Amino acid sequence: MSDDLFAPRIPEEVANRRPLADRLRPRTLSEVSGQEHLTGDDGILRRMIASGSLGSMIFWGPPGTGKTTVARLLSGEAGLAFEQISAIFSGVADLKKVFEAARLRRMDGRQTLLFVDEIHRFNRAQQDSFLPVMEDGTVILVGATTENPSFELNAALLSRARVLTFKSHDDESLEELLKRAEAAEDKALPLTDDARASLLLMADGDGRAVLTLAEEVWRAAREGEIFDTEGLTRIVQRRAPVYDKAQDGHYNLISALHKSVRGSDPDAALYYLARMFDAGEDPLYLGRRLVRMAVEDIGLADPQALVICNAAKDAYDYLGSPEGELALAQACVYLATAPKSNAVYTAFKAATMAAKQNGSLLPPKHILNAPTKLMKGEGYGEGYRYDHDEPDAFSGQDYFPEKMGRQTFYDPPERGFERDIRKRLEWWAKLRKERNQR
Repeated sequence: MSDDLFAPRIPEEVANRRPLADRLRPRTLSEVSGQEHLTGDDGILRRMIASGSLGSMIFWGPPGTGKTTVARLLSGEAGLAFEQISAIFSGVADLKKVFEAARLRRMDGRQTLLFVDEIHRFNRAQQDSFLPVMEDGTVILVGATTENPSFELNAALLSRARVLTFKSHDDESLEELLKRAEAAEDKALPLTDDARASLLLMADGDGRAVLTLAEEVWRAAREGEIFDTEGLTRIVQRRAPVYDKAQDGHYNLISALHKSVRGSDPDAALYYLARMFDAGEDPLYLGRRLVRMAVEDIGLADPQALVICNAAKDAYDYLGSPEGELALAQACVYLATAPKSNAVYTAFKAATMAAKQNGSLLPPKHILNAPTKLMKGEGYGEGYRYDHDEPDAFSGQDYFPEKMGRQTFYDPPERGFERDIRKRLEWWAKLRKERNQR
């Protein structure tokens, strides 16, 4: 006897009452809103489909911008089988099953589009497991991530996939979604013009969020009731941000915070930090920016700056909001009052440029290991002096490629801890000159 006979009977009107965001999910790429640079008539994905050749891709963008939907529609319009997994809930065993199913389909002449949500959560070994099935055409990988792929994904994976950037919805595309919702519900949102504008701000560029908020408004509204901004805030229990995190206000305030820290003004820095907290900015984003300030603007003038910022981030993780905000405020004040130096920042940029220009030069042979007789016969390691055995634990050898000669990138200022570093460098330069003249 079928188990269905014992399944609970769900009224049809309830079963069909799916969330608004799900009911309004686009059915074709042309219905996707806010990503015209990808899905429009002249968009990249349109061109790929027209060419009849899809390659593996990484969809990078904020939540609620349509990454999953576009992947599903792409598979349909390209005639591919669609498989979806999440890196949060999947492991190696799950990947093996998906790959094997894709191989069987390929033997039957059908290719698989494998959509991997939150792909950045897979570790390095798991990411590497995709490489063989991408290379032999078993799957076309479409990975979705909200994090910067350059930092979160393996270079080998990135070299085999094209990164496509999804943009946060602007007010125009969010308004388009609201109009679709009103057409589907056959009624207008019971909001004043100001409240409607606040609803768009609350969504913060997230298409799924704006539809969920609209649904909350309809549920809360009584017959004939129209909500103003205050009423909207009360029923959805969410404030509109003071600035739109995806637009100019966000970048203006983070710029003001950074420049206040760089300018050693703790009061202004605290003011802008407090404004961003009040606007609902992600505290861990602010923590990351403070770490960046520590390495860009303080550097080795006060090596404790980076330690303090990382400790503040850990404290916020431990305490949460609002108690953890004080730890970030403490780090902010520490940075603003610390001695400033961009010497390492400047040196790294100069070294990077030199690396690009001289990337094919081999290091000098005397500092290379000689693990084989052949390499030893070629002079690898010959003449190397072990610094710990030298007077003052300093040999003064040259380490740059011979064709480059010695270079100077790092020039510490006479401030903070870097004053001591400068003295060491000057002492070593003096010793190097003396020992190389012998």
